[in-house]
Amino acid sequence: MNKYYQILGKVLVNGKTQTNKKGNIIYLLNEQLSLTPADLLDIFESHGIARKKLKNELQLFMQGERNVERYRDVGINWWDYCGSVLVNSYPTYFEKLPPLIAKINREKRNSKNYVLFLGETGAESNQAPCLSLVQFQIDEGELVLSAYQRSSDANLGLPVDIYHLYLMARQIDLPLKSITLNLGNVHIYENNIERTRRLLDGDESVRFDLNV
Repeated sequence: MNKYYQILGKVLVNGKTQTNKKGNIIYLLNEQLSLTPADLLDIFESHGIARKKLKNELQLFMQGERNVERYRDVGINWWDYCGSVLVNSYPTYFEKLPPLIAKINREKRNSKNYVLFLGETGAESNQAPCLSLVQFQIDEGELVLSAYQRSSDANLGLPVDIYHLYLMARQIDLPLKSITLNLGNVHIYENNIERTRRLLDGDESVRFDLNV
């Protein structure tokens, strides 16, 4: 069982129950998921991920594109519930990523921590980023990427963030050593619990509901 599925199984077995404005969840606090390139390959080979859409989504984020229609134009409709414009959401922060990546590739300093901060600015938001921080470090010529996720929908958000982080790592001109996600709250919504069990039992046709 790949490491992503291991997290899903752990939430199912050990998760506590909580109710929030989006519904009932089972959750764990302060979990960590550390992935080598081999672990990533294992996940991508065994779990269906909309790779082309997610690549297009990250590109639009990095361009600072806030118009939801532009995402719809490339087949991405999961932002429709936010309205016509993404306010203080991922594009607000990810447009800072291209110059940061260029700086890392130019400097490649082992002694420096390169950090992309996402999150609270005090501005109105219709979808605050669940990913709060991405840190790029260089260890003996290899890239070590770390991220903090304040809130992680284990069924939909987590695999997306894993793939986005992988796509970011690919833009750094260094071999990847590891990607580590620190998950402040990782959870499964009540309406997706049974489908998660089916997924872990080998049903690849499972589709999960988006809870907003």
